[in-house]
Amino acid sequence: MRMEQIRSFIAIELPDQVKTALAELQAGLQVERQPAVKWTDPYGIHLTLKFLGNILVSQISDIASVVEEAGRNLSPFSLEVKGLGVFPNFKRVRVVWIGVGGDISQLKLLQQRIESNLVPLGFARESRQFTPHLTMARVKEKASPTEQQRFGQLIADTRFETAHKFTVRSISLMRSQLTTEGAIYHQIGTVSLKKSLSKGYD
Repeated sequence: MRMEQIRSFIAIELPDQVKTALAELQAGLQVERQPAVKWTDPYGIHLTLKFLGNILVSQISDIASVVEEAGRNLSPFSLEVKGLGVFPNFKRVRVVWIGVGGDISQLKLLQQRIESNLVPLGFARESRQFTPHLTMARVKEKASPTEQQRFGQLIADTRFETAHKFTVRSISLMRSQLTTEGAIYHQIGTVSLKKSLSKGYD
């Protein structure tokens, strides 16, 4: 019998006003035709704390308990979204990101707790250090050096310096469904900081 699996991750969702600001920024960057750039849906952007990959539906309850434990005794905290950058550099752009600032110590503590608490469930620790950011766009592998440099210059010349602040009050367990139009995200559970789990999955 085949066990049902879903593609899942743990994230902090952004308030609508932040998503609107990201949508406006993205619209300004799309003034020229950029066939080598794949843009993220600004209304689907989130701050990923842990990508889980394919999990069994039967694991959801245990994962939710881990997230609840990670958030225990943590008060809501403030983050801000501002600044625009790229990985790895402006001459060879692969990813365009938005910076995340504010109470980063609380954010990193939360992420580290989630990372550690998931190990007994069989999820490996990330080898890369957690660098909080929001992914705005990815440049396709087929992009020419000229296209990458031109796009990198556009990003370097663009300012996104107004800080958009928000309070983190919950952590979400998300489902990601891949389609030809891009990923569709659906919240399947949420943990309120200092509160008990609200199980919103089917």
